[in-house]
Amino acid sequence: MIDMEILEKLRILSDAAKYDSACTSSGSDRKGKPGQLGSAVNAGICHSFTSDGRCVSLLKVLQTNICAYDCKYCANRRSNDVPRAAFTPEELSELTIQFYRRNYIEGLFLSSAVLNDPDYTTEMMLRTLTLLRKQYRYNGYIHAKCIPGADPALIAQVGEMVDRISVNIELPSETSLTSLAPEKSKSSILKPMGFIAGRLKETKSEALVLRNAQAFAPAGHATQMIIGATPDTDLQIIRLSEGLYNRYQLKRVFYSAFLPAGADKSLAVAGPVPLLREHRLYQADWLLRFYGFSAGEILDERNPNFNVFFDPKCDWALRHLDLFPVEIMRADKEALLRVPGLGVRSVERIIAARRSAPLSFEALKRMGAVMKRAQYFITVGGKTLHSLKMDAGFIAQNLLIGHRIKPDVRPGASEQLSMLGGAGELLALKAGGTQAFAGFGSMPNMLAAPAREAYVQSLTGEL
Repeated sequence: MIDMEILEKLRILSDAAKYDSACTSSGSDRKGKPGQLGSAVNAGICHSFTSDGRCVSLLKVLQTNICAYDCKYCANRRSNDVPRAAFTPEELSELTIQFYRRNYIEGLFLSSAVLNDPDYTTEMMLRTLTLLRKQYRYNGYIHAKCIPGADPALIAQVGEMVDRISVNIELPSETSLTSLAPEKSKSSILKPMGFIAGRLKETKSEALVLRNAQAFAPAGHATQMIIGATPDTDLQIIRLSEGLYNRYQLKRVFYSAFLPAGADKSLAVAGPVPLLREHRLYQADWLLRFYGFSAGEILDERNPNFNVFFDPKCDWALRHLDLFPVEIMRADKEALLRVPGLGVRSVERIIAARRSAPLSFEALKRMGAVMKRAQYFITVGGKTLHSLKMDAGFIAQNLLIGHRIKPDVRPGASEQLSMLGGAGELLALKAGGTQAFAGFGSMPNMLAAPAREAYVQSLTGEL
């Protein structure tokens, strides 16, 4: 039976943890062992949902929400009037095991506010992890967030207890960090990141020569940044992400749309950041990691923020029509990966299949290609689908309206509008589409209605 006091602490500290992103598969594969509890599965663990709608597979909780820092964007900051609680290591480790035995969870995500100082907080977390691994013999998945400024020796011990470790970058620029989180610094965040990256590299080398080398965060390390609390552009954000991936070999950068609820009243933000912006950042992040794009290709100084109507890959293709169409039967992997509608798996299937037989548009669809986008940017055996014209305005209109074009469309015909929509539907799109911009407070070019309509017209041409 779980004590009511413990349940109340759980209510407070699980709710306080909802701002941390941890919604990924475990990334760690470890079989169950005799005499131990649990296992970690590389394909991910079970799915559950928090009260804020995020999909998670872990008990996501803070060691404590009593914080010595006063970060303006954080609901757990020192000056905010919220219920406070703290788990002792014994309470939290026992609670985790009880939840696991009841089949409520299959893993733990542990973070914390800064109680007293980073070292003291890390010691509390380390004690919890040690009890789980040593006393309870828990062998399941654990992801722990390190406290910036903690002693590297403590971070090393935490890394030996967990599957994944992370240090939050917090905000996209040093200026923003200094302004909104004065107790934190760029160096206090990047230093543990560098230590973890170095330790991971050492562990990988040790594993090659030592059979029983000590494991250190086998699922790698990650970070999270808050977007929308500061005027940093999307270009600044993805440049930072690119640098973090290259320098520290991170597994993931998580993006968390800023929620004004609980933030300092002096923080001037228009409103909640649209989840569309967060979604676009994840799409761009995917392009950086798996599709061979650089941050400077996805966005530039003339286009510092994402296109609301098109995903980053499609937007890039529309701005680089001189590189299209791509011939499916001859193009290399790099060129195919840049075609909107073609993913990593579909490209691999295409390359394998074309070695033995000619392909068709129907075959591409069966391989997983999203033809409603890809059809405008490819040829198969030198032919385009329906003799499509490579015209940016024409492609943009049909992609925006979202309907298939008529099979009999030919260059020179009246192809300015989709067959189902006509001028009325495009005008309706322009009127309703402006709502998609609500909340993009950091993007001045997307605030005024006339500017938004002009933006749509620049994509679709004159009606």
